[in-house]
Amino acid sequence: MRAGHGDYVVNDEALAYMRARALAGPLVARLSGHADRVFADRAAWIDHLERLGVAALKVHPDPVLIATEGALWGSIKAHGLLADAAIVSDDAGQFNVGPHGLCWVHAERLVHKLDTFTDAQRAAQRRIRGLIWPFYRSLKAWRRHPSPARKATLSARFDRIFGHKTGFATLDRLLARLHANKSELLTVLERPEIPLNTNGSENDIPCQVTKRKISGGTRSDAGRDCRADATRRSCRIRGREPGTDRIPAAPQLCPGRPEPRRRRP
Repeated sequence: MRAGHGDYVVNDEALAYMRARALAGPLVARLSGHADRVFADRAAWIDHLERLGVAALKVHPDPVLIATEGALWGSIKAHGLLADAAIVSDDAGQFNVGPHGLCWVHAERLVHKLDTFTDAQRAAQRRIRGLIWPFYRSLKAWRRHPSPARKATLSARFDRIFGHKTGFATLDRLLARLHANKSELLTVLERPEIPLNTNGSENDIPCQVTKRKISGGTRSDAGRDCRADATRRSCRIRGREPGTDRIPAAPQLCPGRPEPRRRRP
């Protein structure tokens, strides 16, 4: 995303990101009040966080993570990158940066997967889904041929659909939650060029996810360390050095005790 740039920048965009991610006010003040604002590489940035006492804090959310994400975003904006980009996501927090829209397929799926236990609840669920999908098709049509007049109509229609009171408490709470996300669900009314869902990007990624699963990859450094620790312990039990191609079967843990009977195939 930084197009080869390796610096970290604390500017207005970086500070706004940190505040949006609930970084403590005193920490934001330390970063914003310091004379150093641009750091050549990760080592210089981490050294700066250590000198400010940020790295020593063991709190949630992780201040080093949020500050680093903010400085990365500041670098992106400082170099004029992604100036007109908008991110469309499934509402996962890590994607909530810059101009942001929500995927309609994921939003409707919340209604579709809602657990129902009575005929009245199932009827309410069907009725709301029957309103959402025609509205989605209307948004697709508007996206192809934007119209200021239709924009106001679609906004009012959104309010009517997600302002419904069905009497099904769980569904009503979900509708209120989706209504609170109106600006992100209707980002397309301001940016007709962006997609209404994340299907395109999700269709591009499965092969990489499958490769990661098959090769035993992990999503985080902590996961990698746990996997390595488990491998070392397993090798130690089997009397084998880590990194060898094959690990022999584990020795019998209780000598003299008969092996457990195995079921016939």
